[in-house]
Amino acid sequence: MAPKQNDREARQARERLRAYQARQTVHEHKVKRRRRDNWVAGIAALVIVALAVGTQLLYFSAGPGAAKASASASASPSAAAGAVPPKTLAEDRTWTGTMTINGIPLGVSLDGAAAPQAVSSTVSLVQKKFYDGLTCHRLTNGGFYVLQCGDPEGNGQGGPGYEYGPIENAPKDNVYKAGTIAMARQSDKASSQGSQFFIVYKDTPIPADSAGGYTVIGQVTSGLDQLETQVTDKGVEGGKTDGAPAVKTTIDSFSLQ
Repeated sequence: MAPKQNDREARQARERLRAYQARQTVHEHKVKRRRRDNWVAGIAALVIVALAVGTQLLYFSAGPGAAKASASASASPSAAAGAVPPKTLAEDRTWTGTMTINGIPLGVSLDGAAAPQAVSSTVSLVQKKFYDGLTCHRLTNGGFYVLQCGDPEGNGQGGPGYEYGPIENAPKDNVYKAGTIAMARQSDKASSQGSQFFIVYKDTPIPADSAGGYTVIGQVTSGLDQLETQVTDKGVEGGKTDGAPAVKTTIDSFSLQ
């Protein structure tokens, strides 16, 4: 009986060993799969971040319409052609008024104390009715959210006949809050501001470039929700994330006092 019992015990021991080894194999497989899944998820997250940053850099390096955050001034006012309105025109005060786009009255407030040069230029152009009838030629909705307006050429290349700096009143944290009105400019060129501006319709972080940030001239104080519903929510032509608004968008009038 002893030999049979020993054989049975040996067989049971071998079965327990096989069961243990099988459990170890399953455990090791789960650990490897979990590591693989975590690695894949990490790579996917990095790709998503890279695409988002790349999209922003692509947009903001494509001529007028980029922003950089730096509260410090860049260069003294300078004109590429024509005369830049003196910064004293802003009168170191707040200007309020209405910008009507596609029949939507947007209440606006411009800070002449925080951005005297840019507000002076804007006030001068508004007084000359420069903006009346101009289109908003560019809309973005792929991770950042701006509607760009104020180009007499309607293609992102036009201006008032002069360019100026410095960059003024750019947010230190690079975040442009919903309702922000800021001046468009060329990438890495602080003194390329003119008549083009953009309205931020949802909070948007915009990384800085070598020149700094965008000059924030003021805020939309009312009507932004209607602008979203009737214009920006309709998207970009062709279903893109950057281009002409699907709904043709025009500044009917712009007044300040």
